Amino acid sequence: MIKKKVFISFDFDNDEFLRNSLVGQSKNPDSPFEIEDWSVKEPWDERTWKEKCLTKIKKTDLVIVMVGTKTSQCSGVKAEIEMAKEAGVPVVGVRGYKDKICPSPNGLEGYYSWTWDNIKALVNGDR
Repeated sequence: MIKKKVFISFDFDNDEFLRNSLVGQSKNPDSPFEIEDWSVKEPWDERTWKEKCLTKIKKTDLVIVMVGTKTSQCSGVKAEIEMAKEAGVPVVGVRGYKDKICPSPNGLEGYYSWTWDNIKALVNGDR
């Protein structure tokens, strides 16, 4: 099976746990997707960041926004959603916390509960 490539957008200051958890799920034997390690390891200026981020998004099949309590206000997530739209890559949101209010950011093509069945369906284009 050819695995689809997923870009994860998340609020770096508040929700790195969500990113790490989805990366962990991508390692399940029945996972239909893989995540490249595209974490920023050095500071980039804003222009460089946007160029590099857009280049990475263009190489993926789907952008998943891991939505936490402050994600809808996060400028980096907003920019990544716009870049995905510019690149023609579908962008969906996954609610990161069941027991917290997690407002959906603008621009998503869907907003879903975080279940393994939902993740697989989203990656396979079944939602």
